[in-house]
Amino acid sequence: MQIVSAAPYLSREERKALHQKNDWRASFEIAAHWLLITAAFALVYFWPNIFTVIVSLFILGGQQLACAILMHDTGHYAVFKNKKANELIGQWLGAYPIFQDTKKYREYHYHHHVNTGTAEDPDLLLTRGYPTSRRSMFRKFFRDLTGQTGVKTFIALIMMQLGFLEYNIGGKIVRVPQKGRPWPAFFKVFYKNMKGPILSNIILFLLLYMFASPYLYLLWVGAYFTTFQFSLRIRSIAEHSIVEDESDPYKNTRTTYANWLEKILFAPYHVNYHAEHHMLMSVPPYNLPKMHQLLLKRGFYEKGVLEKNYWQVLKLAGV
Repeated sequence: MQIVSAAPYLSREERKALHQKNDWRASFEIAAHWLLITAAFALVYFWPNIFTVIVSLFILGGQQLACAILMHDTGHYAVFKNKKANELIGQWLGAYPIFQDTKKYREYHYHHHVNTGTAEDPDLLLTRGYPTSRRSMFRKFFRDLTGQTGVKTFIALIMMQLGFLEYNIGGKIVRVPQKGRPWPAFFKVFYKNMKGPILSNIILFLLLYMFASPYLYLLWVGAYFTTFQFSLRIRSIAEHSIVEDESDPYKNTRTTYANWLEKILFAPYHVNYHAEHHMLMSVPPYNLPKMHQLLLKRGFYEKGVLEKNYWQVLKLAGV
């Protein structure tokens, strides 16, 4: 199991305090997330031009990443005190708007934590291959920002929801045997898997239709296929790529400081404190900065991996 013990750095009382959940703090951060989404739509609605569209797409891509992180955090039951609240909010304000499912993700993601950096890590394909050349990095960014990565990812997602592929968001393709499976079963499984995501996106479309313009929904779709993929890539690189030793739990997970823009684009919900999260998976995200300060003072980062910003990570990756 690839986990660093917290005991040498944090007392039992400190660990207990860090695990305390604050529903008001959680609600405030989720409200801020969705207000930023609203602001991105409003920017184009009130000032429609190419510049505002581009800015909106990047904000929405970063906030779709925030939806993924909210799914991740509620998948750990780490946001609200009540498990049902984690499930409900995680699905409808996190997973469903980006065509995901918290319950499926939870089971999948557990294997990442216990196998980080090993051949059994389901996210390994997201983090391998760096450092690379500058030309290769820009090709990857080009594919992300032109929608090529998004289309490929979405097709794979649909195949998973139909039951042709095993659920995997790390890029690994595992086919499910189909011998003897009747055709109606495909549509039954698809309906079961996609009714929540489709309904949540219909609700988003209707809200935009009623209060602004239905055409604004195209920004959400456009961001999903482009800037969201870009933000996902950089977030993944920062967390586990270009590390000294993938087999060493001190060395295979990075914490990265983030300025306000990096928080919007790559580090929502304090996900940049990733070494802290891997040490104590169920600490609420809003307590991770406090945990980081304790670990920093007590020498954890004499062994652990810490970077001062995302630009430095990208330079390590090959930009």
